[in-house]
Amino acid sequence: MEFHPTFAVSNIKNHIPIVLEMEKDQYGTWAELFRIHALSHRVLHHIVPSTEKPPPALTDTEHEQWTTLDATVLQWIYSTISTDLLTTIMEPNSTALEAWNQLEGIFQDNQNARVVALEQEFSNTRMEDFPNVSAYCQRLKMLS
Repeated sequence: MEFHPTFAVSNIKNHIPIVLEMEKDQYGTWAELFRIHALSHRVLHHIVPSTEKPPPALTDTEHEQWTTLDATVLQWIYSTISTDLLTTIMEPNSTALEAWNQLEGIFQDNQNARVVALEQEFSNTRMEDFPNVSAYCQRLKMLS
């Protein structure tokens, strides 16, 4: 099996410093950091399937490497999400793509309710509740 850049990652949290949590609105940031990391390590196809023609049949060695890489990407996902999300999406013999799609579904399903809640929170955010203008602006930016 040839060396793959994915095998050089010893701690995914050095590259993706966010722990994805259900209660926080950070899915977009987490997903983008994860996509960039996967792209830079040549494993993006494990979470974003190619729309091009299907790949040729894999040899046993290639299939073994694909399975190992997929398990590594799956470990990255599991290592960067909260325990609540982990217990929600973890299933035996799951692939990285299945876990990725489950997370996307969880956060997309909550999107409309989340928009209403964020709009209300944005409207109720007052400058006097913050120590300075910078903190106030940062909060508004996070909500927008």
